[in-house]
Amino acid sequence: MPLIPPRDIRVQPYFGFRNAQRLIVDARVLRGSPPKFDLSGGWRTFRTMLRLYNSHEVAEHPVTLEVEAPDGSRQSHELVSGKEGYCHFEIDLAPARPLPESSAWEAVTFRWSDARGDHCVAGHVLAPGADDAAGVISDIDDTIVETGVTGGVRSVLRNWRRLFATMPSAREPVSGAELFYEALGGGVDEKGDEAGDAMPASRRPFFYVSSSPWNLYPYLVAYMRSRGMPIGPLRLRDWGFDRRTFGKSSHGSHKTDAIDAILSLYPERRFALVGDDSQGDLTAYAKVLERHPAQVSGIFIRKVGEPFTPEEEAAKQAVEATGVPLYIGQSWDEGHEFLAEAGLGGSEDAKTVVEATEQEGGE
Repeated sequence: MPLIPPRDIRVQPYFGFRNAQRLIVDARVLRGSPPKFDLSGGWRTFRTMLRLYNSHEVAEHPVTLEVEAPDGSRQSHELVSGKEGYCHFEIDLAPARPLPESSAWEAVTFRWSDARGDHCVAGHVLAPGADDAAGVISDIDDTIVETGVTGGVRSVLRNWRRLFATMPSAREPVSGAELFYEALGGGVDEKGDEAGDAMPASRRPFFYVSSSPWNLYPYLVAYMRSRGMPIGPLRLRDWGFDRRTFGKSSHGSHKTDAIDAILSLYPERRFALVGDDSQGDLTAYAKVLERHPAQVSGIFIRKVGEPFTPEEEAAKQAVEATGVPLYIGQSWDEGHEFLAEAGLGGSEDAKTVVEATEQEGGE
């Protein structure tokens, strides 16, 4: 019987980010071709989604990250993929690379070899502008895209079609999210757009922190692009289908750890935190505020779940006691009005989230 040749090995880059001294970017070594989200038809959609979740990881495979400096010199860093195929690069930039005047995406290269030969793929790293514009850290599920998963495993079963059989462009957005996020992002930097950048950055650097699995990374990026949402690095996590996946405590610890890492990389920058109450975001953000009181400019929570738990009520009171502006509402339509009242009416005339929240907070 003839041997069936193995499927092609590919590297899936994930969006990275850097400051002047340090660069963080991840990738994953997989078998099979990238997903295509332009297919139509229920069965083809289901097969595409099934392939996303049922990924075929390649462990112990060497991957080289190549970073080019402005003077043309290159740094190379090699890692071997872990048991789930992940490579996490966290490197010192030598010499240091000053941040650009305004936020911009920069290219890096991933290289690997297999039986077919040598290969490379481009990755993208966000360099927030040296102008110190306020940043935004946002949740994803039920914050920008409706999932209906607010009650654990049973909710997943009730919403299986939405989660497993809908293409990104057909997913239902959270009401008001597009306008609200346009205001938060401040629009696309005109200089970067005029320069013909393949990925012009929003004026305010955006980061997304979610407990969704890394398998959904290409799907979530495709959704954001289809809705004109600000694009930014995604900090997701690896998980399997068990009860621990859906616990609020596990969601919260992942988010606080990821947000801590972002804030630590940009200690002089302030961030607005945006989320919902379906996965303990308010409690997680209150902990972040306690640890980084000078870096949180405002907290925005969409109310979608049951009444607040005692822990969430305590978190709400703790945030209010600090004087940091806290918005809690049913939709981002109301949140957009809140931003307008605070002086952040739209992308064309918005200045910074920091200015808006300082006005509201009376600093």
